[in-house]
Amino acid sequence: MAPEPAPSYTSSGIDFVGYHDLDERPAFKLALQVVDERWYLYATHFWEPRLSILDVTDPTDMQLVGAIEGPEHTATWQVQVADGLLIQGLEPRPAAWGGESDDAFDEGIRIWDVSVPAKPALVSHWRTGARGVHRNHYAGGRYVHVAASRQGFDGNIYVILDIERPHHPVEVGSWYLPEQRIIEGETPVRRVSLHGPPYVSGDRAYLGYGAAGLIIVDISDVTAPSLVSHLEIGAAFSSMIALHTAIPVRGREIVLVNTEAIAEMSEEAYNFAGIVDVHDESAPRLISLLPIPVPGPEAAYPNFSRRGGRFGPHNQHHSQDLPELFQSANMMFMTWFNAGLRVYDTSDPYLPVEVAWYLPDDPVERRGLLPKTLVTQSEDVLVDARGYIYFSDKNHGIHAVRMRE
Repeated sequence: MAPEPAPSYTSSGIDFVGYHDLDERPAFKLALQVVDERWYLYATHFWEPRLSILDVTDPTDMQLVGAIEGPEHTATWQVQVADGLLIQGLEPRPAAWGGESDDAFDEGIRIWDVSVPAKPALVSHWRTGARGVHRNHYAGGRYVHVAASRQGFDGNIYVILDIERPHHPVEVGSWYLPEQRIIEGETPVRRVSLHGPPYVSGDRAYLGYGAAGLIIVDISDVTAPSLVSHLEIGAAFSSMIALHTAIPVRGREIVLVNTEAIAEMSEEAYNFAGIVDVHDESAPRLISLLPIPVPGPEAAYPNFSRRGGRFGPHNQHHSQDLPELFQSANMMFMTWFNAGLRVYDTSDPYLPVEVAWYLPDDPVERRGLLPKTLVTQSEDVLVDARGYIYFSDKNHGIHAVRMRE
């Protein structure tokens, strides 16, 4: 198979490495493992219930080597891989993404044995009994941490699963905000939902809890998670999703947080990425905002907010202390929808600096329903331990790039 041609792009400090079009099926969430010195990237898909497996041992010539199909009418967007297990999240496909309210969907998480990387074997399926799982965190070991729907609750809550026996996952603990309990006849005051994933570091779980902001939970006893602290973000920083991601930086007492832009043409409250100081974890405080991406001098538009599609932060690189993934106390990798991939140096947490960026040209072929204006919409980002950066798009394939030395 001939290598994919290099797509057009503009960049600063980042070089193109490789591209795979995934048979014209745009990808979403990404995970990675190394087996027998070969590197495998697991990529879920936006517009269909499919997960593709690529051999990225040579990122200049990525090879499609396997797939997981179905279930129908289900969003299979979320994936984590560690210890030879793949954790796949399932939920109904929203109407904006092509779903129908009367579609028969499946939900929960499916656990796959990927010790043979290109030939996953289904191990088990755990269901919530409601609308499934949106995000999950699994860095190996005994526990999977999920943002799960639950009957009788508004939005997703935090659930801990014990997979010591992968064939029989067992729920062992959960945590939620009291206001999430649905009282018959009452309408919730605000949309509160754990977007997640719950990011676990030691005996703490860091929760991007939508309109409720950042929540830190003590999970030293996984059967009885308890609140440590809660940082509200307020309406000024609240899209429909509001706080999306919270990633603690090991050894630095800071948490990297961001909301998620939803409305196109920035017709909503400002969406931010920033740094929260947790040296006193009982009183977390936002200490800085990442700089807003600025178009290059050759751009035909004055700013990203008005160029079409979503503009704002979405996904960060999740290192999860896994040896296959890039680890850094200072570098932050993030997708910014129509502003592409952005890289920041957070050495000074009060003055984060953008140090590199990569913006693919806009797609020329529509492969999904969104965005309304066909522009770049960079989605997920993952950086391997060799320094190769992979990122996805609603209408592009997978890009592999690398920071310039």
